[in-house]
Amino acid sequence: MLAIVVENVPARLRGRLAIWLLEVRAGVYIGHVSRRVREMIWNTVVKGCGEGNAVMAWTTNTESGFDFLTWGSNRREPVELDGIRLVSFMPEDPAQQKEPF
Repeated sequence: MLAIVVENVPARLRGRLAIWLLEVRAGVYIGHVSRRVREMIWNTVVKGCGEGNAVMAWTTNTESGFDFLTWGSNRREPVELDGIRLVSFMPEDPAQQKEPF
């Protein structure tokens, strides 16, 4: 099983992903592909992501049962702890916070 989530990416990349995977929600793609096809899809995401960001997760033979890759700027950053990949949630940059109404 493969899942890809993209945010703020060009429409041409979203259309390209829809060729190989099923778009179940806006920017959320799932499917079952081989390792080679998965790597080709990820290369397409990296090249076409622009200013957006993406995460790809797939099932594999690890302790957690899956692995993942990320690309682009996001507050969620992958970290490794005792051989297990986790996600750290970074605080917002105070300079970029919007003022309340």
